[in-house]
Formats: sequence, structure tokens, C-alpha cells
Amino acid sequence: MMFFRLGILSTISICGEFEYIYCLTNILYISAYYAQVAGLYYGLHHTDNGFQAELSPGTMAGVSHVVWSSLKKKVTLVGYNHKLRILLETVVQKIAEFKVKPDRFSVIKELVTKEYQNFKFQQPYQQAMYYCSLMLQDQTWPWIEELEVLPHLEAEDLAKFAPMMLSRAFLECYIAGNIESNEAGSMIQHIEDIFFKGSNPICRPLFPSQHLTNRVVKLDKGKSYVYSNYGLNPNDENSCLVHYIQVHQDDFQMNVKLQLFSLIAKQPAFHQLRSVEQLGYITVLMQRNDSGIRGLQFIIQSSVKGPKHIDSRVESFLEMFGSKLYEMTSEQFKSIWPPKDEIIFVTQSNVNALIDMKLEKHKNLREESGFYWREISDGTLKFGRREAEVAALRQLTQEELIAFFNEYVKIGAPQKKTLSIRVYGNQHASEYTSDNSESVEPTVVHIDDIFSFRRSQPLYGSFKGGFGQMKL
Repeated sequence: MMFFRLGILSTISICGEFEYIYCLTNILYISAYYAQVAGLYYGLHHTDNGFQAELSPGTMAGVSHVVWSSLKKKVTLVGYNHKLRILLETVVQKIAEFKVKPDRFSVIKELVTKEYQNFKFQQPYQQAMYYCSLMLQDQTWPWIEELEVLPHLEAEDLAKFAPMMLSRAFLECYIAGNIESNEAGSMIQHIEDIFFKGSNPICRPLFPSQHLTNRVVKLDKGKSYVYSNYGLNPNDENSCLVHYIQVHQDDFQMNVKLQLFSLIAKQPAFHQLRSVEQLGYITVLMQRNDSGIRGLQFIIQSSVKGPKHIDSRVESFLEMFGSKLYEMTSEQFKSIWPPKDEIIFVTQSNVNALIDMKLEKHKNLREESGFYWREISDGTLKFGRREAEVAALRQLTQEELIAFFNEYVKIGAPQKKTLSIRVYGNQHASEYTSDNSESVEPTVVHIDDIFSFRRSQPLYGSFKGGFGQMKL
């Protein structure tokens, strides 16, 4: 895997990078076809602060996985180790010699434009998750701004933009599989020779100030933030709620508490909110991880109830869940099989199940590479994460889990930080005005403008570029 970190970032550059990826993919189409016939694969991916080039494999013997990325671009290559370098050299050469074809540019521009325009036809839960990410993640731009810029981009603009985009870059690479360390080093050296060597190199190293990182908005303790908006598709009757609880920055002890709580609460949440109350067909409780900032989120899409009502039912569920948690005996906590007719259990079997999930071997090289690449891309670099979290789980007690719930999750918890994203479908559009005009408690903050809110909030520190983690 290769990650190109680039030195420019703006709405216009985002659009230019999308066009660049599409055009480059089109140029590589013929080479990619024959590579796939030979059992090789590559992928180009746009990222928040670069692009990644991916050359990665399947599960068969003799396969290797290469990922390289730079700010804004990810390249993945997959394939048999004795042929992977040929594919790598082809992809790298096409990136280095990129030329815009005006006839193909107009076709690709139309495809990209339609892709942006189709955003409003996404399901409400996808829109709500998009708003949540836009609100929490720094250095992100709304799709509507990118769509506004796109019609003004011409082939000449992309031709000028491409060399400027690559003029400053920082590469992160990951190679795994049936390949020796000296071969891997040789492949990386080849990439550097193409881009960074010569009297007039394509790329130069980023300045220290250009090493952008993925930073996340830090919500205030004891506050509940609410953002409401109409669904983008006026013909969609579904509404949606994303109820996000921000908990902590990556830490082994806190991670396992959050993971265990999510595991034991997932089925009861589905049972109560989906089966009993029948709030919506899509009802999910899951963990959320934004560049090492972890939390819980409820995602509920419904055509029968509005987002505010669903929000109140989520809080009622947490209150009910807490009462069951407090009533649980130590025998129930330690028992292998929970008694019948109970709504929730925190049993030793839950702990053991989570330990077994963590100790399960990776199913294939792609899954293993994904684990390590996530550590690299987030900057956490905790490659022994699974073993460390299993050790923390073995020491976890019932009292510690209850204390975690009381501190971070329960209604009125002193450390609780909540963000509710409410998307109103046409069935509940009439509720939008009334829900947002009602008086609220002092701890509730209504967000009118996403970017004003984002600018006003502090940010978590980034794992990227910490002392001892990155050499500038």
C-alpha cells in the first residue's frame, strides 16, 4: 500500500483529485485488464488528505500485498509476488507520465458530476452519517461545494493541477506477503527514484508545515449537541437518527470497556428498538472510530416515527439498560449461560467471546494487511493491539464496566458527550420546525451551521506526527 501525502488541500483540489483518479484509472484500463487476467489487481483510492495506490492479493500461495499512499491518494496492488513488481512499475510510470486526454476528460467529468448529483438520492441514514463525519472530522469539505466547483473545471485546469498536486509529497508504504525484505526495499527505492530523484524531480519532500493530519472535533463534557436537516430527497418518506456518544482517544483499557459494552448492548438494543417498539427496519448499535477517537453510535431509520421521538427512545433504552446492569449479580456476571427471560447480561461468556474474536487468526492476507495499514494510516502504530487488549480484557471486572457506563454512557453521566444528527423525511417534515423551536435544557446545544460549530470547537491531538513517530 502506498499513501501519497500532498501539500495542497481545498475544495478545488478535492475536485481536481477526483478527476485525476478517474482519468488515471481510465488510462490504466488496458494494462489493468491484462493484469487481472494474470491474477494481479491494483486500486487507486482518494482519501481525506491524499490518495492511495493499492496493489494487493487474494489468499493463494505466492501472493503479495503492496499498499502505498501519499496525501490524498492510495494505490493498492495484489498479485503473485514474481509479477507484482511489473504491475507496480506500470502503475508508477503511468502516474509519473500522466497526460490529460481532452476527449476522455469530458466523459469522465460527466461521470463525476452525476456521482455528486446522485448523493441526494442516498438513504437518510447515509446522509446522517455523512453529516456526522463532516461535523467531527477536520479538513473535510461538503459535497455541494465540490459540485459547485466541478462545472468550471476544464481539461487545461487538470493538466496544470496534476504536476502541482505531485510537486510536494510524502509517501507511506506497506508491503506484505511472499516477499523478502530486500525485495520490498528495492520496490520502495524504485518508487522514490521515479518521483524524487533527478535534476528536476516530479515530487519534492513536504515542508514540515505541510504534514496535514486527520484531527477530530472534541465535544464538550456534559453537553448534548443536536443537528437537524431535511432529507435531500423530497420523495423519501424515511427519517433517520444518528445518536453518537464520543468516549475517548485510543487507549487499551478504555477500548475493551467500550467494545464489551457494545457487544452486550447490541442485541438488546435491536430487540427493544427494532422488535418491540418497531421504530425502523434499520436499527444498529455499533462502535465508531474516527482516527483513533472512539465512541458508540445508534443508527435508526424510520418511516413511522420522527427523529426527535427516536432520540428520546434511545435515551429511554439506555436508562433501562442501566437498571438491568445494576441489578445483575456477580454470579450472573461470571456464569457461562445467562438465565432465561433476561433482557441483557454481562457474563463471562461475553468476555470470552470477545477474547476469542480478538485472537482469531486473520482469514487472508488482505484482512491482515488491513489491520496493519489501519494502524499506520491512523498513526497509532500499536501493532500488538490484539494481545494488549486481550490482556486488558482478562483483568476487567464487573465493577469497572459499571463505572464505565456511569461515567460515559448513562443519562446525565459527568463525562458524557453526545451528538444527535436528525434527518427528516417527507413523512415528518412538518415536525422539523416544531422540534427545533421548542425550549431546550441548558446542556442541549442546537447546531445551525456545521462549519461555524466545527471552527468553535477544540480538536483532539493527532497520533500522526507525534514525537518519535514521524521523521520530518
